[in-house]
Amino acid sequence: MSMVYILPLAHKQATLEMVGGKGMSLSKLLTAGIPVPDGFHVTIAAYQNFVEANHIQPHINKRLDCIDSNNINRLEDVSRQIGMLFHDGEMPQKVAAAIKTAYAELGSIAVAVRSSATAEDLPDASFAGQQETYLNIQGENEVIAAIKRCWASLWTARAIAYRMKNHIRQEEVALAVVVQKLAFSDASGVMFTRNPLNGRRGEMIINAAWGLGESVVSSLVIPDTIVVDKKAERIVLYQAASKEIMTVRTSDGTEETTVSERLRKKHALTRNQVMRLAQLGKRIEQYYQMPMDIEWALEKDTLYIVQARPITVLPPEWLSPERDVIYTKGSLAEHLPNPVTPLFATLGLEIVNRASELLWVDMFGKSATKLLPDNGVYAIINGYVYLSAKAKPLLIAVKSFSPRSLRRTLTNSVERFQSAREEFEAVVREWEGKPLDTLNAHQIMEGIQVVFYAVCTYFTRIQLTLPAASLSETLFTKVFQGAARGAGIADTSVFLLGFDTIALQSEKSLFNLTEWVKQNNAFDFYLQNNSTTKIAIDFMSSVLPAEVSQEAWAEWKTRINQYFIKFGRTAYEFDFAYPTPGETLTPTLESIKTFAAGKGESPFLRQATLENRRKQAEQEILQHIRAPCKKLFLKLLRWAQETAPMRENAIYLMGMGHPQIRSMFHEISERLIQSGAISQPADIYWLTKSELEALIVRLDENKSLSDMSGAIPVRKTQLEKQRDYMPPSKLPEKIGKMISGAPQKRKDGKIVLTGIGTSTGIVKASACVLHSPADFESFQPGCVLVAVTTTPAWTPLFAFASAIVTDIGGPLSHSSIVAREYGIPAVMATHTATRSIKNGQMITVDGSVGVVIIDE
Repeated sequence: MSMVYILPLAHKQATLEMVGGKGMSLSKLLTAGIPVPDGFHVTIAAYQNFVEANHIQPHINKRLDCIDSNNINRLEDVSRQIGMLFHDGEMPQKVAAAIKTAYAELGSIAVAVRSSATAEDLPDASFAGQQETYLNIQGENEVIAAIKRCWASLWTARAIAYRMKNHIRQEEVALAVVVQKLAFSDASGVMFTRNPLNGRRGEMIINAAWGLGESVVSSLVIPDTIVVDKKAERIVLYQAASKEIMTVRTSDGTEETTVSERLRKKHALTRNQVMRLAQLGKRIEQYYQMPMDIEWALEKDTLYIVQARPITVLPPEWLSPERDVIYTKGSLAEHLPNPVTPLFATLGLEIVNRASELLWVDMFGKSATKLLPDNGVYAIINGYVYLSAKAKPLLIAVKSFSPRSLRRTLTNSVERFQSAREEFEAVVREWEGKPLDTLNAHQIMEGIQVVFYAVCTYFTRIQLTLPAASLSETLFTKVFQGAARGAGIADTSVFLLGFDTIALQSEKSLFNLTEWVKQNNAFDFYLQNNSTTKIAIDFMSSVLPAEVSQEAWAEWKTRINQYFIKFGRTAYEFDFAYPTPGETLTPTLESIKTFAAGKGESPFLRQATLENRRKQAEQEILQHIRAPCKKLFLKLLRWAQETAPMRENAIYLMGMGHPQIRSMFHEISERLIQSGAISQPADIYWLTKSELEALIVRLDENKSLSDMSGAIPVRKTQLEKQRDYMPPSKLPEKIGKMISGAPQKRKDGKIVLTGIGTSTGIVKASACVLHSPADFESFQPGCVLVAVTTTPAWTPLFAFASAIVTDIGGPLSHSSIVAREYGIPAVMATHTATRSIKNGQMITVDGSVGVVIIDE
């Protein structure tokens, strides 16, 4: 059988093995009657014939032997050498003749020459954008040269590394090429037949810009974004962008030019064109029976499809579990920024809901049943915890703002906080005093539930004290902002800073510990010359480090342990699966090291400065307030000053029970490991409540236990996947929010994130993105701290951060208050900072206007 080097585009024989993924896809579309520009395939056989005739493969194998996929410079070098082999190779006579004939039959016109790899665009592998496309190629020699360049693009550094990492054998890959009439696009872009931002099945998203599609595909331009409701067949949203650049044809290829002022903001597609394009998208999706990513072009008024592939990664849909219920990331959900572990989702949340329900009954009386959703106050959607309530805002408002309810919430808040704290403390201390080895697993499990119920009850009680802090600050600011400005005080938060909170006492304690370190030269040397990880390992081990005396080491251990007894009763995150400060020593050690190196400001000095400023501001503003208002001023000021530190302390203590809960879980874990049910202590958090309870029953009866460790990796992978989702702040979502949920714009080619500026100042520095305490050791002093949110346990990092940026939070959240204490800029509620900003990127944080600029 003679080799087939060329096939017509719409040929029935166009299989993946012959024409690659892109080629097969275009053939399928043509046979389904979709408008695709005409052309032909240059088959895999042509590539193989060329490689064989020029003896290229042995050279490739030799160059790739023993190469490291992470050594980019070496890969680039090898890729260039392989590229030259293709460039210099002679096109075999038969292949060249077949290409020239097919090109002549097309009419020797301008064409697009596109790579089509055998392994690309498969549902489980995304090779998108790895191989090249050449546009506006004219003349048979130019077409042959472009085909060779496409073949060579199979060997770019990126493609080689991708195959190595995914264990795809290099000698088995080959490349077909599609040669197609070039659509002279007036506009072009991409269409996703399912909304790739929120996973909505019923929505399509179309991006459109002027000129050829390259500017859209390679992100050189911000295109128009159009959301189409598939079922209702209507445009839900047309967001026109300022399209400043377009790709146009030149005499020998393409180039980017600027778009005329007149066209920049103009819609690139008419309503009729959008609907016709959506119809095509629906047909393609039905034909493939899966969501598709489609490239299209508009020539005069004719639409062409130039590429269609499955969407490989789709976020989940954010559907409300119950009708007529509103879900928000408020209240406790703010303290659970990450997806929750199986044990927290099943055991923890049940207890949270039990305590919250009592709070609702207490707050709303008989109306509580009208507001409580069937699934409880807190629900889990795609792994994330949401606060929920039946959609009756009027009822909630009337009940929350009734005189009785307001009086209860706003009076004696500090005393109520103190009594909630004392009751919570009593439960924790009682369980800390019990020798766990004398209890059976069932008794320990009951203890866990008792302590965690105390945690949740405490949280519900401080829910009724915290509004006093927010309201007093808001009222004080509203009433006296004018007077403050008159006195030359730009920011009224000066009146509420410099008080002695637990977080500040904790920092002072570390600072004092550092003073002790500095007096001990040998120890100071040991601290500065070892990594925090090494110091933490030494601390946990029973071996004395060589460079330290026995006496100094014993003193050091005592001091650190005392610090954790006093300040380690807190949590980084409300899900009890996360280690507490006493278990993750590195952040604390990092603070001590930084203080010892003289890099951090003394907390004593900082507090004294803030206190002086506060007193001075009070004197200055009093001169600007008329006598009748002075009484009100002092009353509101004292109320705000009493409640502000209470808010910080109340939240700091939310995690007071977590260390004890974790040591109880640890005790059960050790027994489960001995019985072969799990393999490491943290595995317990990946079990569900019912699985754990079943194991405990058998454990206490000395029966054999089934091995649960097989199920755990799958659950961990699932949670990692959920971590990449972007949970909307409210469900159901408003139509306009669906575009991205991300207030992200571009200015001068840079990405600009918009949030709420909560502490003024401008800083340009390197970003450090922290998702959990596990990332703390990577934090470098002077960086911008970027996190989903922070809790008081994160405070040691603030002393060394140059600015703070978070995904959620507001002017009165912990991050904002602490940033103001430290005098560093803060921008909250950016929604996407932790996903948009990469570690080490230079960013500019402007706390006065609430923007973050990524200086790429």
